[in-house]
Amino acid sequence: MNKKLTKTKTREQILHHLKMAGPQEAAVLAENFGLTAMAIRQHLYDLEKSGEISHTTQPRPKGRPAKVWHLTEKSNSHFANSHADLALGLISSVKTAFGEEGMEKLLDIRFHEQVDDYSRRLKDSQNLEERLENLALIRTKEGYMADVLDGPEDQYLFVENHCPVCQVAKTCSGICARELEVFKEIMGDDISVERTEHITQGARRCAYAVKPKSKSD
Repeated sequence: MNKKLTKTKTREQILHHLKMAGPQEAAVLAENFGLTAMAIRQHLYDLEKSGEISHTTQPRPKGRPAKVWHLTEKSNSHFANSHADLALGLISSVKTAFGEEGMEKLLDIRFHEQVDDYSRRLKDSQNLEERLENLALIRTKEGYMADVLDGPEDQYLFVENHCPVCQVAKTCSGICARELEVFKEIMGDDISVERTEHITQGARRCAYAVKPKSKSD
């Protein structure tokens, strides 16, 4: 196999892992990829040189401070953006032609389309966990790199490690508001959905705490 292609694939995998798992130390990455510490650091330094990752130094109770590696904004080019430039242009045109009221009507139509589509595709899910797992598969295919994590007691954390419409959402806050409403609608009246992390507000990911409502809710 071409050595250059192998290096490129490994670096793509490192970027994907950092996107999904968040900031990591070199030793953790080396163990995850089955590489030596020296080999993984070479990849990390090359990615840092290209501007796709950076690191912070964190003190440790014993020994030297640790370097913790994280993605930069430049790394977003490796992940789906759902034709952000086109979407931004269309939103601007809608606002110009129909004003904010027209934009709200468009978002309402999209909301109902998503609810109908997701509800149809999730109707055979047997329980909340399976419903969330199936939703994660759907959203991942749409570019959101979604995952479901266990939370305390009967709570789940539904996370989206990437936002393919982030630039659009920053110019049209209604998109994020509708996304939360879509999740609430398709989960049902007996399920609580609360956004706990938000990419457009500087978080690494979007995250939603999902759990059955108590009788007092």
